[in-house]
Amino acid sequence: MINRRHFLSQAGSGFGALALASMLHRHSAAADSAAMQTLHHPPRIKRVVQLFMAGAASHLDLWDYKPLLEKHHGEASDFGEHVEAFQNGLGPWMKSPFKFAPYGESGKMLSEVVAPLGECVDDIAFVHNMVGRTGVHSQATYLQATGFQRPGFPGMGAWVSYALGSINDNLPTFVVLPDHRGFASNGPKNWSSAFLPASSQGTAVFPQRDDPIEDLLPHAKFATQASDAAGLAMLNRINRRYQSQRPGDSRLEARVRSYELAAAMQLSAPEALDISGEPEHVLKMYGLDRAGAAYPSEINAPEEVEYFGRKCLTARRLLERGVRFVQIWSGNDNGFPRRNWDSHEDIARDHGPLARGMATGTAALIKDLKQRGLLEDTLILWTTEFGRMPSTQAGKGRDHNPYVFTNWLCGGGIKGGVTHGESDQWGYKPLDRDNPTQVYDIHATILHQLGIDHTKLTVRHDGVDRRLTDVHGHVLTDILA
Repeated sequence: MINRRHFLSQAGSGFGALALASMLHRHSAAADSAAMQTLHHPPRIKRVVQLFMAGAASHLDLWDYKPLLEKHHGEASDFGEHVEAFQNGLGPWMKSPFKFAPYGESGKMLSEVVAPLGECVDDIAFVHNMVGRTGVHSQATYLQATGFQRPGFPGMGAWVSYALGSINDNLPTFVVLPDHRGFASNGPKNWSSAFLPASSQGTAVFPQRDDPIEDLLPHAKFATQASDAAGLAMLNRINRRYQSQRPGDSRLEARVRSYELAAAMQLSAPEALDISGEPEHVLKMYGLDRAGAAYPSEINAPEEVEYFGRKCLTARRLLERGVRFVQIWSGNDNGFPRRNWDSHEDIARDHGPLARGMATGTAALIKDLKQRGLLEDTLILWTTEFGRMPSTQAGKGRDHNPYVFTNWLCGGGIKGGVTHGESDQWGYKPLDRDNPTQVYDIHATILHQLGIDHTKLTVRHDGVDRRLTDVHGHVLTDILA
């Protein structure tokens, strides 16, 4: 059998030879690509998937069942204290427009719009007492994505990439799958490397586009394999000469590595992103059995199922090929009609389709990883920037609620079918207000599962030893198996 290295070496002066040189260089540099040469303790997982619902998904309409809202639906809301609303969302109490039912051996109550995840609920640990610091989308998104509520800090995937390096030689360490309609609040800043080496930033991939990775392959007719390779080789010589004169500047090193990685990806990425060879039953599980379907202009469940399912299947293919951190986004930045989770006007209209799409793809991803033996060393995190109020806005919508919301974790080393922390009877604030869960605790737990002590992964920047968890964070030992 001809192995890949032999094939590349026979490719002559084309991009195959360049990819081989790149691969050999990356192998030789692999030991130096990780900041941590020795883990702080034995790791439980190798990979992470972060599912981010942009716009603030309502815990009350997906995971956090509140019978009291059903009992007092339509009555004037009385929180027993002054409430600072983001807009004008202090109307009457509002029950969920969706029905809830128990699932799994744990009997976890889930909304009908996330029913596909009922089959996986006994693998999930729910955290219902999450609190944020702000009700502003951009700041709250930064906080969940980077651990800080202002720009200029690395995304969680960038920290993991920086600390652990690559486990493959031909795909990025950190891949981001944005919403097909566009970026969420802050855009690429959510997955930037900031003051970490530029090579640790996320690589955006749009699997539904004809060109999922921009500029990966030349399209001009005059560009040949040989000319492409020659041009890249010349750039490499110039860049290395420039770099030798400016040691310590990671930007050029990252650019050189990006060229090298791109050369390898010209062979590996098209195969990794090509789902046409997947069995029919797998495509159906992810909701991808309606290829070529046309969709109305209004937000609708079948369209959300297809697009989110495609990202989840792509994530599975990337994970099994050695990508360490995959971030999947649902929802783009604010706009009308709504194409995100910011349901100020109508929860049923917006959350219904988005949740069914998310739940179908996510359930398929969990089951697929599990049947392939990958879930045991992969951790999945579901999050959003904050929750929504138990009172109404505009009759059928909900205002922002940074005072409590839900995250959940599933996979490697996580207890399934459990709840860590409850919200109060209305779903307004944590039941135990003195002991909420914060994003720092989630980040600390994920790093712990990767074999990293979150207090020891630091980088000196502007005279401060910066870390993902700032000066906070406790590992959620109660949910660890």
